[in-house]
Amino acid sequence: MGTPVFANPQLWAWAAIAVAAGWLAWLLSPILAPFLFAVILGYILDPLVEKLTNRRLPRTLAVVLVLMLVLALVVALLLVVLPLFYKELRLLADKLPEFLAWVNQHLAPWLKAHFGVEFQLDTASVRQIASETLSGNQDVAARLLGSIKIGGLALIAFFANLLLVPVVLFYLLRDWNVFLARVDKMIPRQLHAKVRQLLHEIDAVLAEFLRGQIVVILVMCVYYVTALWLARLQFALPIGIITGVLVFIPYVGALTGFALGTIAALMQFDSAAGLLWVWLAFGVGQALEGTTVTPLLVGERIGLHPVAVIFALLAFGQVFGFFGVLLALPASAALLVGLRHLRRAYLQSALYGEGPR
Repeated sequence: MGTPVFANPQLWAWAAIAVAAGWLAWLLSPILAPFLFAVILGYILDPLVEKLTNRRLPRTLAVVLVLMLVLALVVALLLVVLPLFYKELRLLADKLPEFLAWVNQHLAPWLKAHFGVEFQLDTASVRQIASETLSGNQDVAARLLGSIKIGGLALIAFFANLLLVPVVLFYLLRDWNVFLARVDKMIPRQLHAKVRQLLHEIDAVLAEFLRGQIVVILVMCVYYVTALWLARLQFALPIGIITGVLVFIPYVGALTGFALGTIAALMQFDSAAGLLWVWLAFGVGQALEGTTVTPLLVGERIGLHPVAVIFALLAFGQVFGFFGVLLALPASAALLVGLRHLRRAYLQSALYGEGPR
């Protein structure tokens, strides 16, 4: 008669290690997120570093060139988008009183007639507040800074973590192959083949998701900017870029873009036709992204159910904050591979009751 499964000391040892690792990850979550984010970026950028090193460039120089390229792309994006956002905010401030006047003339009477709700917006006060805010009024800035002391500390912590990412990323990319070799040596020899197979499957899933998602973001940015421009929305470029970039966060990107596009359309167009064209652009974009672009460029190998996606976003966001949202789906995709192997091992174990097949 064989030894009972629960009497196996190795099982309890590995369970204790797993619990300790989970507890340590939760304990270190405030400082662990930027390191995990740097690992994800390193995984994405390492193939480019490898291509440069294959051309006989020193690895350190190749890493510096890749990081400079990434920094240049980020700076270029900011230089294009930020001035445009400021210009659009000025236009928004000019059109806001007209929109509020429309609310007073049409929406307020309708609400009073159907729901008995009576209100009146003061357009002059709103115009003055918007003008002061956009002109950089010191009193407004002082009141704003005084009201976000706690939020300001959180913002400082966020930017501190953000500055930590490129430092960690540099050392990770420089010693990437060294880290991989050390991890490979630590794998028990009797489990080496199985673990290598598992890591190979995780690599395939992450490669399909992360690198494919970058292409999806570029494609959807081009689509939303073009579609909203054809819909004659004045805020087409910033809203299109925001919506396209946030595509990697399921549902959040579409809802954010839809809300911004709806507000901009209500302020710009005098009739419902313009609003309907904007809604059509977002509807077609969602259908295109969900049925064609993402399945074609990312594939369906990840296999995460929508409920699992929502849970992953909430869980990782709760533990790791903003970076957790960025890490949720790639980490869940890797975890899914492990769970598939765990399920297969469980079904073939004596604990399940059927034994080896």
